[in-house]
Amino acid sequence: MELVKATAIVTGGSKGYGAGIAEALKRQGAEVWITGRDEKALNATAARLGVHAVRADVTSGADWDRVISAVVTARGRLDILVNNAGGGGHIAPLAEQTDDEIAGVIAINLTGVLLGCRRAAAIMTKQKSGTIVNISSVCALYAWPGWGTYTAAKAGLNKFSHSLYAELRPHGVRVTTITPSWGATEFADAAHLAKSPTASPEIRSKCIQPLELGDIVVKVCTVPDHLAVPDLVIQPLVQEIVPM
Repeated sequence: MELVKATAIVTGGSKGYGAGIAEALKRQGAEVWITGRDEKALNATAARLGVHAVRADVTSGADWDRVISAVVTARGRLDILVNNAGGGGHIAPLAEQTDDEIAGVIAINLTGVLLGCRRAAAIMTKQKSGTIVNISSVCALYAWPGWGTYTAAKAGLNKFSHSLYAELRPHGVRVTTITPSWGATEFADAAHLAKSPTASPEIRSKCIQPLELGDIVVKVCTVPDHLAVPDLVIQPLVQEIVPM
């Protein structure tokens, strides 16, 4: 796929990985829409990057309809969907989490992706082309105490992506799951992880940078049209994972 004039949506695009992905796609000539719940931050990022913004909550089907309508009305097609929006919620033993906290983590990390993919799949199947990139987490592969709800959501995302790949492959549509680990993002702060190693400036400088992940997304989207990258795991060397 050539990205010049390609039409792309990046969820959770106001900061972190989402902003880096949007910037990388824009640099390659794509017309990019970013979504997010914080309208002020979203609009500021859109102005900085020269992309479009639509305030939207990925857990809302009605918001997804507004986003898709805005993009298709403007461009007549959708070439790339990057499901990046997510969050750790309350990282704590399961017994200390509320029902609403559990439901919220599942909704933003898994249900919201399904809602977006349902709409993108309908468009891309008719086009006989398109690339869906789902951003997961290393928590989908390994288990740590306190991360059970987030792990369940991301593991579900990975297996859903495999199923969607099998479903859309005959129609010329590609689905990739990118599974990153430590990143130089706001994730730890949002999840109230005061002792996160990524708070150290030295370690943070060696973590996955948002634009680095963006460049990887660009590479995934620009492999020859007859090829696909179903899974890609990205881990910084500074992070030790035991056992692997």
